[in-house]
Amino acid sequence: MRIAVNTRSLINNKIDGIGRVTREVFSDMTRRHPEHEFIFIFDRPFPREFIFADNITPVVTALPARHPILWYLWFEYAVPRLLKKHRADIFVSPDGFLPLAGHLPSVAVMHDINFYHYPKNLPRVFSLYYNYFFPKYALKASRIATVSNFSKHNIMEAYGLPSEKIDVIGCGAGSIFKPLEDGPQHAVRRIFTAGRPYFLYVGSLHPRKNITGLLHAFDAFKNAYDSDIALVLAGPAMFKTGDIQHAYAQMKHQADVVFTGPVSEEHLAGLYGAALALTFVPVFEGFGLPIIEAMNCHVPVIASNRTSMPEVCDTAALLVNPESLSEIVTAMAALAFNANLRAILIEAGRARAQHFSWQKTSVLLWNCIHKVLESNHA
Repeated sequence: MRIAVNTRSLINNKIDGIGRVTREVFSDMTRRHPEHEFIFIFDRPFPREFIFADNITPVVTALPARHPILWYLWFEYAVPRLLKKHRADIFVSPDGFLPLAGHLPSVAVMHDINFYHYPKNLPRVFSLYYNYFFPKYALKASRIATVSNFSKHNIMEAYGLPSEKIDVIGCGAGSIFKPLEDGPQHAVRRIFTAGRPYFLYVGSLHPRKNITGLLHAFDAFKNAYDSDIALVLAGPAMFKTGDIQHAYAQMKHQADVVFTGPVSEEHLAGLYGAALALTFVPVFEGFGLPIIEAMNCHVPVIASNRTSMPEVCDTAALLVNPESLSEIVTAMAALAFNANLRAILIEAGRARAQHFSWQKTSVLLWNCIHKVLESNHA
């Protein structure tokens, strides 16, 4: 079989969450299934590191796809031509976008539909595109894969889909995310916080990530407790960051806040491993990769009690109302000053993380793809 894959999220030195899922899953799947040919469709030149096996044929479209107008042209014109040229049997899209033209079987990986619930958190043209096209993609897809039971039911309800059309495949954490010894921990802290312990946030700076709430809570924590603990936020600025900038400007303890901007995975693994705790309190999340990455690094987790996060954390984290400053502050204090609780959550997190792996995600996505291939060749 010829399995075509949308790999436009594989960008050298700029891998986001969807890019990490694409890389980890298809590096495993292509090696696991040498009997099939995989056609990787890029929208720009690619480094050879993304060609994981000999059964991959990479192709590059002349058209990049980084804006809604270009998305439309890419998926409706450039991609269908390549699918026809390479005689693909199925199209798999890790970011959920699909060509609406034609009848080629397809699998769309829809991580979440945050734009459906929070349309104003995106630039208007992005929001309009997502909310117009994703219902069409959901209907067009032969099957949908998603990353949590929460997202499955959310997609079902929003788009009126049957349960049997959607498979839950989960997520994992790369082998680079592992505990640090004391020496490397101190080295990381010297680089980022002048040697001080710190709470860590990982992800984009975006309204639904509740960065303003985290900043307010950290300021309140510093006001309430005599502590040298810092807050490190690791990730790129995305859309509509004005409220974040305003909240930061109003902080009494802004000198204790470090914005790293985008960081390499190597540096990110170090930031996790040296952190006092992960403070991850979005209002909406389809899965929450940082939760599992932190748990793999033996770092305790504070997470929101909303959307997918209770499902992912189970009982292995302190769950808080992301809109309650007092709950976030109380959780921060508990992990800052209660060594026994930290040890309990580290062990619980280590055990919980073992339920998730990229190999498991790869197998589950392959099962989803195989269902489509079987039904079309029955």
